[in-house]
Amino acid sequence: MGDTDLPDGEHTTPPGVSDATVEALGALSEALETVERARGHLYTFHQLTGEADLALGAAVDQLREAGHDDVAQRIADDLVGRNVLPGRWTFQIVEDYDDGYWQVFRDHERRAREELVGGVRHLAEARMKQDRRTPGRPGHEVSPADVEP
Repeated sequence: MGDTDLPDGEHTTPPGVSDATVEALGALSEALETVERARGHLYTFHQLTGEADLALGAAVDQLREAGHDDVAQRIADDLVGRNVLPGRWTFQIVEDYDDGYWQVFRDHERRAREELVGGVRHLAEARMKQDRRTPGRPGHEVSPADVEP
C-alpha cells in the first residue's frame, strides 16, 4: 500500500500501478461524472418538456372553454404532442443518448479500470481523502466501519 492510498481494503492501488495511471483514470472518472450530470440534465429536459406539453393541453382546453375555438385548435394541431426534434419526442432523445453515448462511455471507463487497476473505483479520490483527512479525528474516519457508535 502506498502512503497516499486509502487503507480500507477497497481503495488500495494494486502493485506496479504508476501514479500517472491513477491520475489518468481519475481524469477519466471525472469525465464520466460530467457525462452523468449531463444525463441528469437531459432527464430534467425530458420531464420539463413533458410537463409543458400537458400544461399546454390544459391551456388549449381553457381557450376552448373561453370561446376561442379557432386559437385553441390552431395550437392543438400544431404544438400539442409535437416532436421536439425531427421524428423524436424527448424520451427518444434520452434513449438515443443512453444507448449511443452514455452506456458506451460507462463501458469504456469500467473496462479501463478493470484492465489497469483490477476494477478499483475512485483511486484518485481515495488518495485525496487520505491526504486531506486528519487521522484519529472524529469525522475523518477511513470508512464507515471505523466510526465509533
